[in-house]
Amino acid sequence: MRGKSLSLSQPLQWGRWLTALCCLFFARAALAEPIALDARLTDFAYPYPVKTLTVKDQQQSLEMAYMDVKPKQANGETVLLLHGKNFSGAYWKTTMDALLEQGYRVVVPDQIGFGKSSKPAHFQYSFQVLADQTRRLLDTLKVDSATVVGHSMGGMLATRFALMFPQRSDSLVLVNPIGLEDWRPVVPWQSVDAWYQGELKKTPEKVKAYMTASYFDGEWKDDYAPLLTLQQGWIRGPDYQRIAWNSALAYDMIYSQPVVQDFPRLAVPTLLIIGTRDRTALGRNRAPAPERAQLGRYDQLGKKAAERIPDATLVELEGIGHVPQYEAFNAYREALLDFLAAPKR
Repeated sequence: MRGKSLSLSQPLQWGRWLTALCCLFFARAALAEPIALDARLTDFAYPYPVKTLTVKDQQQSLEMAYMDVKPKQANGETVLLLHGKNFSGAYWKTTMDALLEQGYRVVVPDQIGFGKSSKPAHFQYSFQVLADQTRRLLDTLKVDSATVVGHSMGGMLATRFALMFPQRSDSLVLVNPIGLEDWRPVVPWQSVDAWYQGELKKTPEKVKAYMTASYFDGEWKDDYAPLLTLQQGWIRGPDYQRIAWNSALAYDMIYSQPVVQDFPRLAVPTLLIIGTRDRTALGRNRAPAPERAQLGRYDQLGKKAAERIPDATLVELEGIGHVPQYEAFNAYREALLDFLAAPKR
């Protein structure tokens, strides 16, 4: 600040500064305090108002949470954002803001079993079921078609949605999607009960270790800490057994229902945004040692996927890990908005 300095010889000013520093210290301590989250994320804030849609599936009524945000000046187009397995719709905030600024309506669901949506005790997960529930949400919102953006597991879901409902998919954007390879020939199958036992053994420390190794290729930065809040909060919370069971069911879906072999059937323009430092691979620890090192090589997988998808554009972000929209937002934003604005073939 020009023309101002702090003088320690002025008791009154020093007292005010000391009070401010104490307030800042305790505020930071409060922010660092570990939180415990319940199954429906009651105490976990989302960036925009959350509504719910009742969906009836498999002889039960379930609540699908979602955000539907309209811009001040609409351009007439809608973007559907599909979250990854270890995330919720809330982490799309900066993407939502960027899209709203350009006039896009933004729809962000939490899939059943994730985020603020229901966590059923019994449910047969499939990407087809989740895609159809998402289609029903668009029907309810009277959205005829949208650009479908999926990150991580959401990329697998986005792919399945575009294959099932090409007339509802203006285009497709895959942001470091998992499923760019079929793990089944290399990673041994295991039962849902085995997945469940593995989930029960997770600790907040193990969550961070996994993200560090897989998402960021062993290079952790403090800036990534907010990505831990959801999973670590659930582990500390009262409903973790239910969370772990739904997570196990989702893992079985991801392993058993690959989409990579269907890439040649995609009939919509597709953008691949790939952080090349990503090493995410399902069940890597169970693969034989010689094959393990070749799993999750996004520096190779992005190129292979672009060759398989008929109308694909590949944007590689060198040195970026699993969450480009968080690690390299400006480059990610530019790639996304340029693709949305470009004439589609």
